[in-house]
Amino acid sequence: MSSPTRSADRTPGKLPLVVLVLAAGTFLMGTTEFVVAGLLPEMAGDLGVSVSRAGLLITAFALGMVVGSPLMTIATLHLPRRTTLVLALLMFALGQVIVALSSSFAVVLAARVLTALATGAFWSVAAVVATAAAGPARSSRALGLLIGGLTLANVIGVPLGTWVGQYGGWRSPFWILGVLATAAAAAIGRFIPDDTHRETPSVRAELAALRSGRLWLALSAAALIMGGVMATYSYISPLLTDRAGVPEWAVPLVLVGFGAGALIGTTTGGRLGDHHPTATTVTAATAASLTLFLLIPFSSTTMGAIVLVALMGLTGFAVNPVISALAIRFAGSAPTLAAALSTSAFNVGIAFGSLAGGIALNSSLGDTGPVLVGAVLAALTLAPLGALARTHEPARPETTARPPVSEGTGTPHPEPDEAGTHRADADCTTV
Repeated sequence: MSSPTRSADRTPGKLPLVVLVLAAGTFLMGTTEFVVAGLLPEMAGDLGVSVSRAGLLITAFALGMVVGSPLMTIATLHLPRRTTLVLALLMFALGQVIVALSSSFAVVLAARVLTALATGAFWSVAAVVATAAAGPARSSRALGLLIGGLTLANVIGVPLGTWVGQYGGWRSPFWILGVLATAAAAAIGRFIPDDTHRETPSVRAELAALRSGRLWLALSAAALIMGGVMATYSYISPLLTDRAGVPEWAVPLVLVGFGAGALIGTTTGGRLGDHHPTATTVTAATAASLTLFLLIPFSSTTMGAIVLVALMGLTGFAVNPVISALAIRFAGSAPTLAAALSTSAFNVGIAFGSLAGGIALNSSLGDTGPVLVGAVLAALTLAPLGALARTHEPARPETTARPPVSEGTGTPHPEPDEAGTHRADADCTTV
């Protein structure tokens, strides 16, 4: 008679518990990245700098992610993945403590860069561990759950962190994040399997995978779709208050709607993308572009703006888990580096979209300028996606006569069952 754990592992559609544990880590990191935006006035006043200068704390984090993700991946290539994840969370926790203790803006800025490096290392390794644990048939869904942790941070973590910072002092949320990250490190050490004896590729082999043209097409799509969404989202407040007539107190509620839409988008995109990656990404990118174009005229009405902002989150974020899974697949022997580069690509989109949206906002286009920039960038996403579709990549990974080696364990994946799905390892609880 099989054990309850083994029986649960064979339940179709279930993801291993390790994916949920890793998603909790991405939730913490997404919260710390964006909570600063809600606390800028308080932080600026306490650290003795202007609000615009305090905004560098956000820029520094994004740039640290762009540069740090691939660099940290190479630096930790030969470490066991469980060790890398635990160290990344502890370094993340240290960054929160430094921010909470320091009264120097320069030190806080440096701590934000340190935190970004830890976040980049965690995400790139977590993406590989999650997709390996989930199996080829559920890789997009697993990445959807990881990205969902980041999205949930915008729905719950950032508003809650802002509220705590406003009433308990801006340092309070950083103390809380530091404690939670330490607890998450202990959980990671408990649930992530040991892969000390896995074969690790050389740095040269990792870099050789960068010759894949399909990888760069996937990364381009990731940057463009995120740039399109963030060009609009970064300046959504003046659009809502000045053009749509939304009261200032209701703006956070509209943003919760955006976050909820993004959470649904990542979950749905991950599920559909496992079976139909091309159709999912092309349809979602087309819908995102159309939504943003419609937001230009309909942002003059309150209800139209509220609905379209939620749809912007749903359609734009549906692309992310699928394109990340494709990047990892196209990288072949360098999945960790590919995951790091996809993180960098998303942050390039955030940086460029926000910059271009700000320029458009100050132009004659006014409040609708960022939306127009976002719509164009989302439409341009169809170019690399169309090129990927012409490569005739199979919708689902093909099975071979010899079972593929499982990432992180050095053992073969079990053969597919009659339903065509892979059985999870016996020691992985499913969710």
